[in-house]
Amino acid sequence: MEAVFFVEKIDPMIQRVQTIFLFLIAVGMGVTLSTQLWTQAGGEGTTWNLSAFSLTQLDESGLAIQSSSKWYLGALAALAAMLALVSIFQYRLRSRQLLLNMINSLVMVSLVASTFLTTNGINEAIKAQDGGDYGIGFWAILASMVMNMLANRFIKKDEALVRSVDRIR
Repeated sequence: MEAVFFVEKIDPMIQRVQTIFLFLIAVGMGVTLSTQLWTQAGGEGTTWNLSAFSLTQLDESGLAIQSSSKWYLGALAALAAMLALVSIFQYRLRSRQLLLNMINSLVMVSLVASTFLTTNGINEAIKAQDGGDYGIGFWAILASMVMNMLANRFIKKDEALVRSVDRIR
């Protein structure tokens, strides 16, 4: 009996399209946390790799020459994932859900800006000829931003539907 109650309580949340988009944001941030954001070939056969947690310079054989922490990138990605998951469970309070998603948009924009600033700083320091290659982790941030916009769109549609039904009563 308790399991049926739990399923009935979760069921309206699962049926909404924005729930899928919000879950995909969390998945995208997980990809960002677990893969490379950027790679740059430096001089003398060295390579620079940026992940959500560190910037590492590798020699020709793949051994780390130096590494520096970039914890703020990982913290922003984890915060974005957490906000998306919390927003899923705010399905009864659409205005709060929209607020959380707007904050999440700011967090993801901050993550993209921080990544750009970090990569541009390294490019200037090593006097690189090109901008480097952005990895799947970076593109997952941009995909998550699109998912966030789509989730907001469907939340607003739900809100408009509820208001129209209230007007009819």
